[in-house]
Amino acid sequence: MTRRNQHLTLRDVSEASGVSEMTVSRVLRNRGDVSPKTREKVLEAARMLGYVPNKIAGALASNRVNLVAVIVPSLSNLVFPEMLAGVSEVLDATDLQPVVGATNYDPAKEEKTLFEMLSWRPSGVIIAGLEHTDASRAMLANCGVPVIEVMDVDGDPVDAAVGISHWRAGYQVGTEIAARGYKRVCVLGTKMDGDHRARKRIEGLERALSESGTGIVDQMAYSGWSGFAKGREMTADALKRVSDLDFLFYTNDLTGAGGLLYCLEQGLDVGGDLGLAGFNAFSLLDGLPRKLATVDSRRREAGQLAARIITGEQTFETEDRRIELVPTFLPGETMRPRSTDQVT
Repeated sequence: MTRRNQHLTLRDVSEASGVSEMTVSRVLRNRGDVSPKTREKVLEAARMLGYVPNKIAGALASNRVNLVAVIVPSLSNLVFPEMLAGVSEVLDATDLQPVVGATNYDPAKEEKTLFEMLSWRPSGVIIAGLEHTDASRAMLANCGVPVIEVMDVDGDPVDAAVGISHWRAGYQVGTEIAARGYKRVCVLGTKMDGDHRARKRIEGLERALSESGTGIVDQMAYSGWSGFAKGREMTADALKRVSDLDFLFYTNDLTGAGGLLYCLEQGLDVGGDLGLAGFNAFSLLDGLPRKLATVDSRRREAGQLAARIITGEQTFETEDRRIELVPTFLPGETMRPRSTDQVT
C-alpha cells in the first residue's frame, strides 16, 4: 500500500529506475550527457512515483527559480485572462512557468503580492499598468530580473513597457464619434480609482471631442465589476437623465453589450440617431444581434511580447525599452458612417 504524504527523494527515483542518483539528478535538471534510453527510464519512473523536484534547493546555487511572476488587477475581468493566455503561449515552449497574483485594483495589495512573489526570486516579472506605490516601484527597480509593465505605455516604466496608449485610443474613438456627426455624448465608466487605463481613455476622448466642438454632456460611473446587467441599468438611467443624448461610450465592452441589448429592446435607432461604442473587442460578444463598435486593445499580443522579453527572444528598437502597439478601431454596426463616407 502506498503511504500517504510520502516525501519522495532522488533515491526513490534512482531505485525505481535502476540508475544512480547523480544520473537521476542530471536528467531531472536537464543537465549533462545522458542517453535517450536512460533519460526516458528516469522520467517514466518519476512520473509513476509522482516525484516533483525541489526547485528551492536547485535555486540556491542560481538564486533564481524557473517562475515568472504575473500580477494583474483582476481575473474576473476578461481583459486580463487574454493577456495571460499570450504569456502562457510563449512560456509553454520554455522551462519557465507563470505564477499569477490578482490585486483587485488595490495598490496596497499589489505591493504585498509583489513582495511575496519576489521573495521566491522569480526569473522575471510581468505586471499590468504603470502606476504603482513608491515601495512597489523600488522593489521592481531592484529585483535584478526583467520587469515588463504591460497593457499601457502612457507613463514612465521601471524597466520596460508593452501595450497600447489608452489616451491615444480614447482620442481615436472621440475623433470617430465626431466624424460621424454625433454631438451629445455620455460616458459610462467605472469608479475604481486604480483603473488608470479607463481614466486615460476618457481623457483622450474628451480632448478629441473638445477639439471637434463636440462635448461630453453627461458622465456616469459605477462601482463593482463590469457586466451586461450593469450596462443595462446605467444606459436606462443615462437616457432618462438626458433625453437628447445621441452617443453612449462605455469604457468596457461588457457594459456596452448590456446597453446595446437595452436600446434594441426599447426600439431605439441604434447605429443611426443613437450611437454606441465599447472598448476591448471581446470575441465572446460576436453573437450579439448587432456588432458593437469597439477598439481592439491587442492584449494577447502584449502578453506574448512581454514573455518573449523575459526569455530574451524579443529586443527593443528604442532606448526607452518601450513597445507601443497600435489599437484598431472597429466601427461595427452601432455607429452611423463617417460623414465623408456617406453617399451624396
